[in-house]
Amino acid sequence: MGVPVHPLLVHAAVVFVPLLATLAVAYAFLPFIRAHTRWVLGLLALAGPAAALLAKLSGDQFFDRLIERELVTPGFVPRLEEHQNLGTMTLWVTIGLAVLTLATVYLVGPRAGVLGLRGGEGSRRILSVVVTVLAVVAAGVALYYVIRTGDSGSKAAWEGY
Repeated sequence: MGVPVHPLLVHAAVVFVPLLATLAVAYAFLPFIRAHTRWVLGLLALAGPAAALLAKLSGDQFFDRLIERELVTPGFVPRLEEHQNLGTMTLWVTIGLAVLTLATVYLVGPRAGVLGLRGGEGSRRILSVVVTVLAVVAAGVALYYVIRTGDSGSKAAWEGY
């Protein structure tokens, strides 16, 4: 119907990636929610990267169409390219967060303490702590890139191209 799909699909990424990041951090620091959120977190670890990928692919197609139809001024192309690059980083960081989150869910059971500390053999405990800390860091980085990407895209939309 002539409406670009990218502005519609980005909303899924804007919802699912921060939810994934927030719940991954909560899973690390709040052991009492683990038994109730394991499946939700696992599903978000699939939905977040899928949403970021769809937003990225639709954005690339939208950008190409704008260039092809000469609907964007040449001076504005670097601004859209910056948004495109931020979207690419968001996708990769979200994939990393998803992998680390799934590893955390696998390694850190519902009864483990904060950051997976408690019980188990030494090497598995160390691995669970390292993976959980990396997941928390990845969550922060993913939130940063979602915010930066969304900000640059909204400025492009509202300030014109």
